Amino acid sequence: MTENHTPPPTPSEPSAKVRALDCLVGTWRVSGGVEGTVTYEWAAGKFFLLQHVDLHQDGLDIRGLEVIGHLFNPFAGDAGPSEDVWSRFYDNQGNTLDYVYEIDGTTLTIWGGAKGSPAYMRGTFNAVGDTMDSEWVYPGGGGYKSTMTRID
Repeated sequence: MTENHTPPPTPSEPSAKVRALDCLVGTWRVSGGVEGTVTYEWAAGKFFLLQHVDLHQDGLDIRGLEVIGHLFNPFAGDAGPSEDVWSRFYDNQGNTLDYVYEIDGTTLTIWGGAKGSPAYMRGTFNAVGDTMDSEWVYPGGGGYKSTMTRID
C-alpha cells in the first residue's frame, strides 16, 4: 500500500492583501535618511511583488532584491498561505532580512521581522498616491525619516 503525498492545492489567485501592494508598483526616488531609487514590479502571476533597491545610506551603497508575498510551502506541510504578507530582502552587504508588509488605507507599515516588532517603517501616501512620507523606527531609539516620490 502506498501513501498519498499530494501537497495541498496552491492558491488560484493572489490574495487581497498582496493585491493591495499594487500602489507600490513603479520606480520611486527616495530622499531623507537614505538616498536613491527603489523599483517595485510584479513577478509572473502577481503572487509576489519584487523590489529592486539601489540606495545610499550611512556611507554604504546598498543594492538588493526583496521578494514580497505570502509564505507557503506545501512540501513542508503548510496547510495554506501565511496570514501575513512576508518578504525576504537580500543585499550586496550579505544581509538577509525578513519583513511583514501591511497596508491599511493610505498607510503602509513594514515590520522588521514579525508583525508587531519594535523595528518598523510606517509611511503615509498622499491623496494622489505618488508620494509617501515615512519613518523607520528602531528599538532603543534611532531610525530615520524619508520620502518616496514616484518617478515612473
